[in-house]
Amino acid sequence: MRSHLLNDLTAEHYRRSVTEGVERVAAKLAATDRPFTGVTADALAHRIERIDLDRPLHDTAAALDELEEVYLQDAVYFHHPRYVAHLNCPVVIPAVLGEAILSAVNSSLDTWDQSAGGTLIERRLIDWTAARIGLGPAADGVFTSGGTQSNLQALLLAREEAKTDDLARLRVFASEAGHFSVRKSAKLLGLGPESVVAVPVDHDKRMRTVSLAHELERCRRDGLVPMAVVATAGTTDFGSIDPLPGIAELCARSGAWLHVDAAYGCGLLASPTRRHLLTGIERADSVTVDYHKSFFQPVSSSAVLVRDASTLRHATYHAEYLNPRRTVQERIPNQVDKSLQTTRRFDALKLWMTLRVMGADGIGRLFDEVCDLAREGWRMLAADPRFDVVAEPALSTLVFRCVPAAVTDPAELDRANLHARKALFASGDAVVAGTTVGGRHYLKFTLLNPETRAADLAAVLDLIAGHAEQYLGESLDRAS
Repeated sequence: MRSHLLNDLTAEHYRRSVTEGVERVAAKLAATDRPFTGVTADALAHRIERIDLDRPLHDTAAALDELEEVYLQDAVYFHHPRYVAHLNCPVVIPAVLGEAILSAVNSSLDTWDQSAGGTLIERRLIDWTAARIGLGPAADGVFTSGGTQSNLQALLLAREEAKTDDLARLRVFASEAGHFSVRKSAKLLGLGPESVVAVPVDHDKRMRTVSLAHELERCRRDGLVPMAVVATAGTTDFGSIDPLPGIAELCARSGAWLHVDAAYGCGLLASPTRRHLLTGIERADSVTVDYHKSFFQPVSSSAVLVRDASTLRHATYHAEYLNPRRTVQERIPNQVDKSLQTTRRFDALKLWMTLRVMGADGIGRLFDEVCDLAREGWRMLAADPRFDVVAEPALSTLVFRCVPAAVTDPAELDRANLHARKALFASGDAVVAGTTVGGRHYLKFTLLNPETRAADLAAVLDLIAGHAEQYLGESLDRAS
């Protein structure tokens, strides 16, 4: 079995095995003509359950053949131009190369003596991102598994900086269109459900600063502590960007920690034309960025950044076997001192390779393309009487629903749109997402693929309308 260990004696075996796997994936990518096959969970589960994991195949080719059957042939392929559902991006090749390298070398980014240059590369990328944000010379941060973990860590720091032991007095203010991880983080941090205050949004789904000011004043009047305000730069459903300058001013007056969740909108940091949309982010105390969304990186690749590096001490714990206190005085750069994780992948390498091959402008131009497409899609929807579109996009998300002229019952429209989404997914012709607006069911395009064209959106809209109308026709037949 030692022949399967990656080392100096098995380098050629490694080369052959990985090359064979890459060739299988490349062939699949080249032949994929739709984003999904429409396979059902039951059918796929049956294939996987019948595999006896205690009887290995002892052959790489045979294992790849089996993998084709249980995974590759039915995977959801984000690179296809008609995958327009969630915040999943097609990935750039330099990042995939970085993924292959980091997996093989298998550095762990918790301590210097496990990673060496990996530690310094991650730190350099944190500095680069902080400079793009404009956080100042005292900024720092660390890579994380994703936006949820970044938001959790930011709110942990905010809780500790609030300097009160009475957790019941703490309040977190977030847009009603903000990410669910804010409430989840509050629960994990020992805060009650009343601790998160939902701030109303305007017609464009941006936090109302007047409402925030009112809530902060009420907080003060009730003798409570404004622990943090979470502003969003790219909401999951609408791509909306909260008015960051106004929110920053209110935080400065109230003493609240300002966290900006830019998991989605961080691509604007590289945009040659839209960076101004993030004006005000430089005043944040902490920022979440997800490179695996709008920087076209493989999952996972995220970070949390802070204006004041000293606040990261709230996540620090010293273990004698790993990062004893003396290593701080010895100036040994142990990233575990900043992280909620201990063992941690060298995910920063993917972004490093991307920047070194493509450059930031190359990433930014790709993100600009999908934002331009979203505006074209919005005009298309606004002009099409079959659809109702909710808000003009700030980034690359469109929320809409099919509204056949013959139907006025909102509940029936809900059922028709739900059916259209499910039928489309079952067909495999396209994948769209869904959400609710005002208690009603809507559909959602999340555009992160520069290869998607307006013609693709038009075709998917026709498919949606066709499925909705078919459902309504069958519904009328059943009722008659």
